[in-house]
Amino acid sequence: MSVLDVDGLNVGYAQAILEQYLENPEAVPEEWRSLFESGDPAIVNALPGLARLVENLKENGAPAQAEAPPEPAPTQEPEPVQVTAAPEALPEPAADDLLIGGVAAAMALIKAIRMHGHLAATLDPLGSDPVGDPALEAELLEPPLTPELQARIPASVLRVGVEGQSLADVLPKLREIYCGTIAYEIEHISDHQERVWLRHAIESGRYRQPLSGEERRGLLERLTEVEGFEHYLKRAFLGQKQFSIEGLDVMVPMLDEAVGLGVEAGAHEVVIGMAHRGRLNVLAHIIGRPYAEVLREFEGERTIEAIAATAEGASGDVKYHLGAVGRRSTDAGDATVLLASNPSHLEAVDPVVEGVTRAEQTDRSSRSGVHDPAVALPILIHGDASFPGQGVVAETLNLQRLVGYTTGGTLHVIANNQVGFTTEPADGRSTRYSSDLAKGFDTPIIHVNADDPEAALSAIRLGLAFRRRFGSDVVVDLVGYRRHGHNEGDEASFTQPLMAERIANHPSVRALYAQRLADAGEVSAEEAERLAKETQEQMRAAHDELKTELTRAQPSSGESTPISAEASVETSVPAERLRELQDELVSVPDGFTVNPKLVKMLERRVEALDGGGIDWGQAESLALASLLVEGIPIRLTGQDTERGTFSHRHLVLHDAHTGAQHAPIKHLADASASIEAYNSPLSEYAALGFEYGYSVTAPEALVLWEAQFGDFINGAQIIVDQFLVSGLAKWRQTSRLTLLLPHGYEGNGPEHSSARLERFLQLAAQENIRVVNATTAAQYFHLLRRQALDPNARPLIVMTPKGLLRLKEASSALDDLAHGRFEPVLNDPAVADRAAVTRLVLTSGKLFYDIAGSELRSQAQNVAVARIEQLYPFPVDPAAKLVASYPALQEVVWAQEEPQNMGAWRAIRHRLEEAVAGRPLRYVGRPWRASPSEGYPTSHLRAQQRIVGEVLETNA
Repeated sequence: MSVLDVDGLNVGYAQAILEQYLENPEAVPEEWRSLFESGDPAIVNALPGLARLVENLKENGAPAQAEAPPEPAPTQEPEPVQVTAAPEALPEPAADDLLIGGVAAAMALIKAIRMHGHLAATLDPLGSDPVGDPALEAELLEPPLTPELQARIPASVLRVGVEGQSLADVLPKLREIYCGTIAYEIEHISDHQERVWLRHAIESGRYRQPLSGEERRGLLERLTEVEGFEHYLKRAFLGQKQFSIEGLDVMVPMLDEAVGLGVEAGAHEVVIGMAHRGRLNVLAHIIGRPYAEVLREFEGERTIEAIAATAEGASGDVKYHLGAVGRRSTDAGDATVLLASNPSHLEAVDPVVEGVTRAEQTDRSSRSGVHDPAVALPILIHGDASFPGQGVVAETLNLQRLVGYTTGGTLHVIANNQVGFTTEPADGRSTRYSSDLAKGFDTPIIHVNADDPEAALSAIRLGLAFRRRFGSDVVVDLVGYRRHGHNEGDEASFTQPLMAERIANHPSVRALYAQRLADAGEVSAEEAERLAKETQEQMRAAHDELKTELTRAQPSSGESTPISAEASVETSVPAERLRELQDELVSVPDGFTVNPKLVKMLERRVEALDGGGIDWGQAESLALASLLVEGIPIRLTGQDTERGTFSHRHLVLHDAHTGAQHAPIKHLADASASIEAYNSPLSEYAALGFEYGYSVTAPEALVLWEAQFGDFINGAQIIVDQFLVSGLAKWRQTSRLTLLLPHGYEGNGPEHSSARLERFLQLAAQENIRVVNATTAAQYFHLLRRQALDPNARPLIVMTPKGLLRLKEASSALDDLAHGRFEPVLNDPAVADRAAVTRLVLTSGKLFYDIAGSELRSQAQNVAVARIEQLYPFPVDPAAKLVASYPALQEVVWAQEEPQNMGAWRAIRHRLEEAVAGRPLRYVGRPWRASPSEGYPTSHLRAQQRIVGEVLETNA
């Protein structure tokens, strides 16, 4: 429609275009935008319909004072302003080009305030000037929005959530809302409903109501406790690290508020992850750990007796890494508050907290496995340098809307010191704010000045209201400072002299708030001082009592780690039960069309029960199904795990015609526990961290994570090093988490051959993990069941096969599953006369089949080839018995595919030397190499042939 058609019946269309222009000038056609912005009265007068619209704006310019608009319905935008056309009989008035231009400028200004108001906000407690933005200046617009013009522009056409009759009334309120000590970034969100909800929630002030006098006094008391705690520790333990919260003190009242609102929304548990800054204060005041216990950790740096007296024995980690659990009472009820243990690796705990939370939210006691996000609230406290700097943050943010990982929204709080150790923000990130990363995930961001505690509380209220409404993450950027250096022994003035000077002269938030309440006549200066003295007296009393206790002799419980003796558990399953389960595992609903190629595979699985040939994927599905009917919950995730990287699993079937999905294992008639099976994002770090957190929280469940290829595990090395293998020693925290890592040299190059077995064996100590390289389907079946049923939980690392998945020789019979157990050592089944054996070749994994299947094997009748299936804990006795079973043995050879500096050789050599009891022991395998394997298949074949030929003593 042309702009020249604005008359008669087309007035309604023009009105809609005008309203759209007022909302977003870029959204209307260029010819209409040019018309509205031309300011040419001749053009407007030539279009009577448009002239009437403009005149109606003037006539409606002073409506009655309106109440704040109600919160919009979930799928509706606020009602547009209704402009009634003037009666046709009235004379056409002259258009007011200044007014229409003013309305357009007003809408542009309001849009700029919503989008860029944060640039003019006073967010820095240290007083740096906001950068501002020309788009926020009313006088710089065209036409300039003078006070006179502002008074003429009716608020009713501006679509704002604040009260007022004209732009002159609402503009100061909008500036106060968006450009004060709290600011918002929400306009980047792509979901219209979320944007509209946030605008109204912000502008209505619903979540920023003034505190009562009693609430203000309570807030002052809390800030006094927070500050007093830090002051006492600093004086009593001069020079010891405490990573003080000072400069971000209000974070503790914010967490108080978050816990209360979480419980009000239905949470039974609040899970917190944070680094060292302020952690001790959170332990004391949020978790509720008694002052004496915190003080004991400080005394423990002076004398081991201070901590050896505890039931757990000596601490395995520094005090600002330890986790804790407490019980909190709120007005809405009680809740458990968990502070997750974490290492120094900043942000590493983020996905762990998400996994812990997801486990708390999931009911695994029935087949349905209901997930209720209201049950637990995750809170992550980030550093301003680490939030944009550590890639795991982006990986964790990416989990928020994935069906297998969502926790219904996480409250992220950035503890913004405005410096990273000694690194300036300009050297640490390429963005204006440390929070900008979150924009890519459609996450609302609330910036707040840490010296305005009431604004900080309102940020939490708004954030959790958004989470409750939309089930999404929210970020609160708490802008403060660091009162001391990186730690109490660090000198900040070496690298930030000007900032250090400003901080030294800047009063604390407690002092500022106390003065504010004194000025308001609510709390006197004397009363505020009395509160401060009370906190110091409480700390001193707790410390004196602890010192008295430490003078008495205390029995030491030592530094022992819980034992991991493998219990003898029944892993076989009756054959008839396995037949019943297999029938269910190949059943699909009526009308469901299985891919024709998969139909044959499913048929073969049924036939294999009688004819033999149960392969790896079938053995796995039967093991998992048998556990489900025994009440053991299962969670299986990973890269392409539903189908399996090598197309061997097919846990989830897809209808060939409709694409509909069906997972038979989720519909077992007798299942009394849930199974969660999901493809993971293409991530290792966050994905594995998530599963670690889940497994720690769900010790009764078998949690498995599978890598696409085993070498991808190095993308999660931090989780392996800092949590999986050391969590037991540091925090007395373990799990059944099972890693399935495809491993084996098959000519696929350096990147897809090795799961870095040597790294796990290097990290294995104090029976902290189990490492297995199983070689038959039955071994894998019994291994999975043992891992789920063994009362002594430990992480399990499985070097899973690739070529063996369908290898006939690696398959098993039904009887192998219905009887027997996992064997840590497998003898050579081809040896008939053990007395004739003079050389015993010990190996692990796929190489056994390369040797056993070689054409040279039949010529080496004096050679036996046995397998070490469990590499850690090393099967000392079974290995010794194996060697002793060959009376004429002259030498033992360890053979492996991996280079000599990799694989199992260097880690188990001392164990092998014990087993061979003085007999010669030598190595056969690839020489020392920097890269795991050859890049060309021909080179690979030559290396394999050389190894096989050498162990069988023939020329390759």
